[in-house]
Amino acid sequence: MTTRTQALVDVLRTRIVDGDLAPGRAVPSESELVAEFGVSRTVVREAMSRLQAAGLVETHRGRGSFVLARPSGETFGVDVGGLRSLADRVELLEFRTAVETEAAALAAARRDEEQLAVLTRAADTFARVADRPADAVAADFAFHLAVATASGNRYLRDLLGSLGEPMIAMPSARLRGGDEPAAGAVVAEHAAVVLAVRRGDAETARAAMRVHLTSSIARLQQR
Repeated sequence: MTTRTQALVDVLRTRIVDGDLAPGRAVPSESELVAEFGVSRTVVREAMSRLQAAGLVETHRGRGSFVLARPSGETFGVDVGGLRSLADRVELLEFRTAVETEAAALAAARRDEEQLAVLTRAADTFARVADRPADAVAADFAFHLAVATASGNRYLRDLLGSLGEPMIAMPSARLRGGDEPAAGAVVAEHAAVVLAVRRGDAETARAAMRVHLTSSIARLQQR
């Protein structure tokens, strides 16, 4: 996610928390946000996609986006601020494996066409930026959040949303931009998840996500 996108997400989230944008109220249109913040339409769309994935807004084609709920003051999730060691990151990936394999299975069983489109775009975006670590982390997180959102379970969605981008454990070689084979492997693993979700094959989706995350653990431990 770009800095401008994150800034717009933060402003809109604050307006929702403060009640300036109340539940049920329409979010300013794309054109209005472009004019107010001086950003591109792409930035606005990315910000709205992030807010939608976080369960704060709902977008209806031809009607616009509407506020679903104000974020609670209570936190829900796992604190990833204290990740210090390789062991910490492996444990987080093990935790994610337990959660996200079921999220992928539910996504295959429940996703609608709009959620599938969001998931497909997230996978495509990651594939385009996989060799650019600074962009790949945000894109990788967006992919996993899209899977959780497509599960139709708000607790799964909120849990992944609360973890945020720090949940993405990228090996040091990839952070330095010197591990293209590993980046390609992740692209292929994402594609396998998307294909299973598209086909509505819950068991294969579950297995594909497990392969992806256990492979991520292996890649992390090899370096």
